[in-house]
Amino acid sequence: MTHPIHYRRAVPGDAAACIDLRGRTRENAFSAAELAGLGITEDSWAAGIRDDVLPGHIALEGEHMVGYCFGDRDGGEIVVLAMLPSHEGQGIGRRLLDMSIADLVEAGHSRLILGCAADPAVRSHGFYRYLGWRPTGEIDALGDEVLELHVGARP
Repeated sequence: MTHPIHYRRAVPGDAAACIDLRGRTRENAFSAAELAGLGITEDSWAAGIRDDVLPGHIALEGEHMVGYCFGDRDGGEIVVLAMLPSHEGQGIGRRLLDMSIADLVEAGHSRLILGCAADPAVRSHGFYRYLGWRPTGEIDALGDEVLELHVGARP
């Protein structure tokens, strides 16, 4: 039986499930070990949520997490949007992204950034551009293209 999707603000106890889900995404998956190598652990993620420096939103089907989006409150960056492959293309990612954008705007940002694959064959490449994000010409430390969104510039 399929349950309706519901959304809520992330809580520190979500960190372990977020790390697990990130390893099960179709593109740009990172295992728990790979995330730990980047300094991202269950404890650091939970602390970021608790201290509200990493505000985020969770999409659930019943009690099961199917996606999430987190932003960096101080930097104005969308740091991650992750979805289970079975739930792609249903508007869930866009809704999560919109919720995180609202958090960052509320924190005072009018220009938002994110890192995105430069390869047009990767789904995120077209997804963000369709929503009005534009390349800055910069490449981040992970080799991703930096995109920006000026609030109010979305279609």
